[in-house]
Amino acid sequence: QVQVVESGGGLVQAGGSLRLSCAASGSIFSINAMGWYRQAPGKQRELVASTTSGGSTNYADSVKGRFTISRDNAKNTVYLQMNSLKPEDTAVYYCNTVAISTMTYRPYAYWGQGTQVTVSS
Repeated sequence: QVQVVESGGGLVQAGGSLRLSCAASGSIFSINAMGWYRQAPGKQRELVASTTSGGSTNYADSVKGRFTISRDNAKNTVYLQMNSLKPEDTAVYYCNTVAISTMTYRPYAYWGQGTQVTVSS
């Protein structure tokens, strides 16, 4: 139905920057929202940032002022610009897309496979 693919992860030193990309494709009728989550080993997955089709955004307190989420509706793509990275930002980052497919015409949350972000001291 709908596929979600992340890219842009990697290894970076503390204070550096990375830009993550997430592209949704397939039988998409509409996308209601897109967001980024992260999960470190032994910890639960947590919301990092999200955005709706109307343009509203939401950020975790730990990343406010450092991360910026943006969306290109025409390309069904969302980005996460990460600046001033800290070692505690190390995690697998997952993209989530709430979309309505042309197969079901019902909203559903689709997850990507994740991309590793490692911040060294």
